[in-house]
Amino acid sequence: MNKEDLGKIKKIIEDFFSKMTFDIYNLDINPTSLEIEDILAEDSKKDEKDSLNLVVKSKDPQILIGENGQTLFEIQKLLRMMINKKFPNIFHLNLDINDYKKKKIDFLKKTAKELADEVMVSKVEKSMLPMSSYERRIVHSELSKRQDVKTESRGEGVNRYVVILPK
Repeated sequence: MNKEDLGKIKKIIEDFFSKMTFDIYNLDINPTSLEIEDILAEDSKKDEKDSLNLVVKSKDPQILIGENGQTLFEIQKLLRMMINKKFPNIFHLNLDINDYKKKKIDFLKKTAKELADEVMVSKVEKSMLPMSSYERRIVHSELSKRQDVKTESRGEGVNRYVVILPK
């Protein structure tokens, strides 16, 4: 992705927040490129796809983030659709506002490790609170590195949660 495209993407994002009357005082765009095999191509050529990490700093983060980050995920979805219309080569967009996602990921990993340590000592399974599929995936991924515990998801819909079990 070239600088001109990044400038156009930045303009789209700034206009989006401006039209919503939100004042953002910093916007960082960090592109990454990944090679993905095009499974539709008979010759299995590599197709380069772009991924964008957007970090927004705002004076009104609580409104943009919403309860449990729901508004943040909806804004991310809208921005992805807007950007993909003009730049169809972008397959993933990750939006973080005032480091909310980073802090949430750190909290989930820390909590999962602490509960896993308790399970290891007590040999009794522990359940976490219900969480989104995105958050459950973080917990499963973090604890998959351990040999002493395993995880599984239980429950239905918004009540789905992670259980940490001894091996």
